Amino acid sequence: MTARGLLITFEGGDGAGKSTLMKGLYHALEERGEAVISTRAPGGTSIGEKIRELLLQKDNLLSDRCELFLFLADRAQHMQEVIFPALVEGKIVLCDRFNDSTVAYQGIARELEFSLVRSFCRFATEGKEPDLTFYLDLSPEIGLQRTLHKTGEKDRMESEPLAFHEKIRQAFLHIAQEEPKRVRVLDATKSPETLLQQAIYGLDDLFFSPR
Repeated sequence: MTARGLLITFEGGDGAGKSTLMKGLYHALEERGEAVISTRAPGGTSIGEKIRELLLQKDNLLSDRCELFLFLADRAQHMQEVIFPALVEGKIVLCDRFNDSTVAYQGIARELEFSLVRSFCRFATEGKEPDLTFYLDLSPEIGLQRTLHKTGEKDRMESEPLAFHEKIRQAFLHIAQEEPKRVRVLDATKSPETLLQQAIYGLDDLFFSPR
């Protein structure tokens, strides 16, 4: 069992399979006897779920700055109510989206200034960064088709033009290139079973292998 808490985040475009991978890793860690929780952003708290509804509802015409600060408000509450307490207890926290999404979506795709948005994210999380991030890389065309097939409709973010989603993909790849030790890039065209095995290997390699 881990001696300290770990924050593992899952990033990617819509339809990349983050939730599926996170669920699989949660069960794998639970079977090992690890203390593990899963959560999501936006969401994860009662306040966060209300913010999530505001952000994703199609008829909400949010300005870009309003959108950014709603995500940051969600993250600040999420840290205090869920993530920090779990880490203090030595748990492994699996989180669907975190600061990288805000930097990619709002900082780069919305063009609200990469460095400024990143500093806002650090402020919201009191400087806490993920110990490990899995980025599931997939072309936006395939990802959005997967999402539409699964849900039958698009939310406010998914309804953005394809060029917007391509900017997001390039932003994630840029972040991964900047931080190769933290961010593990996974090919999201692979099967869920293959992705899970790659994630388990990556986690074991960093935190569970004998040194």
